[in-house]
Amino acid sequence: MNVCFIMYPWEDIDPENDTSLALIKECAKRGHGVAMCTPANLTIRDSVTNAFCNVISRMDKVPTTLKSFYNKVKLREEMLPLAGFDAIFFRANPPLDPIMLNFLDSVKDDVFIINSLQGMREANNKLYTAAFGDAHSNIIPNTHVSKNKAYLVQQIKESKADKMILKPLNGFGGSGVILIEKSAMNNINSLLDFYISAGDGDSNYVILQDYIEGADQGDVRILLLNGEPVGAMKRIPGTDDHRSNVSAGGSIAKHSLTKTEKALCKQIGPKLVKDGLYFVGIDVIGGKLVEVNVMSPGGITYINKVYKNKTKVEEKVIDFLESKVVDQLQAFDRRTRLRKAVDDA
Repeated sequence: MNVCFIMYPWEDIDPENDTSLALIKECAKRGHGVAMCTPANLTIRDSVTNAFCNVISRMDKVPTTLKSFYNKVKLREEMLPLAGFDAIFFRANPPLDPIMLNFLDSVKDDVFIINSLQGMREANNKLYTAAFGDAHSNIIPNTHVSKNKAYLVQQIKESKADKMILKPLNGFGGSGVILIEKSAMNNINSLLDFYISAGDGDSNYVILQDYIEGADQGDVRILLLNGEPVGAMKRIPGTDDHRSNVSAGGSIAKHSLTKTEKALCKQIGPKLVKDGLYFVGIDVIGGKLVEVNVMSPGGITYINKVYKNKTKVEEKVIDFLESKVVDQLQAFDRRTRLRKAVDDA
């Protein structure tokens, strides 16, 4: 099959730890054609959606390590029609570009896209967790989202807890996540001014969330494929940062899912699949869902490392991708045969 990865630039890849690179390498190892483009490379030619792609030249032997694969890859640039691919794997970083989705709307019936466009429209920011209908905060910490500074200050004052988490609605990789305390209300006012003000006369939404006890010990990143967990790791904050994201200096360790975490995955999995969100990363603290990452969930390489390659998550992901492409091709062949039977009648 031929796969187009819509992602961040090739030169921005971390050749030792990048999840997208692990997926690309697995495709190349299986002999699949692989091309990559950024959202900015999408274009329309003669009313057909194309992309200026970096195409990976096929290798007689794919190197074993990610870094050697990255260094030995040869790329050539070509303009290619997106409808000619069997699958599009979306791996661009937030925030989601709505214009890019409009480009992809024209090919969504021709190509299997992971994750679905409608699913990404609904779930690309941190509001999506509210869609799980958890009115009693059983699986989601008590959360407020607003641009209204007075309202947010009121919620902080009325909170029974001394600490809360403040973060931008469209942040990723732990960017902008801070721990606030009631004892520093004067600082909180200026922080809210900073987070809400966009500097161009507009304003930003911010999230205020109950602090979960034990968060200082880290969180759990769980990767879900087709609604089922396929890998997990514990992320532990660094000594100088409360965030556990590896990009923020956190470390990783093995993690076996608890009974509560398994129940959480079972509860949210069917909705993820229904929304076409087949490959998702969720962040869990104390058995509660903190975030759902649908655009470019990471963690494959780290999970593989802590389990010393006993678990190769990328193999499961590409197995799934191949099966969905086969299903789509078989459905197309069936429709073609049935239409021919009607035409010949």
